[in-house]
Amino acid sequence: MSFVRACAVAEVPVGSAIPIDLGGDAEVAVVNTADGFFAIRDVCSHAEVPLSDGDVDGCTLECYMHGSRFDLRTGLPLELPAVAPVPVYPVRVDDGNVFIDPENPIRIQEQ
Repeated sequence: MSFVRACAVAEVPVGSAIPIDLGGDAEVAVVNTADGFFAIRDVCSHAEVPLSDGDVDGCTLECYMHGSRFDLRTGLPLELPAVAPVPVYPVRVDDGNVFIDPENPIRIQEQ
């Protein structure tokens, strides 16, 4: 695994998401929930808008455009109109910083 620093813990209050530009095609949203930090591709699979602009609710992130919700643990859509999952990435918190591994998305079987 190739973890890279995404941001400081203090930059992402609980219940919020921020966009992270890792260069290239690595558009990632770092999300802080009561259950910890998550990293998800920052593009809705339906509307292709930034998910980081949406609302965090528990372990879900809602797209502001049409209301599709994505599970932050799996990337699976929980609400229409989105039907395709969004990649999620391993996260590690160390010494006040959030690290993600954008090269190795978590593989989740669709239910």
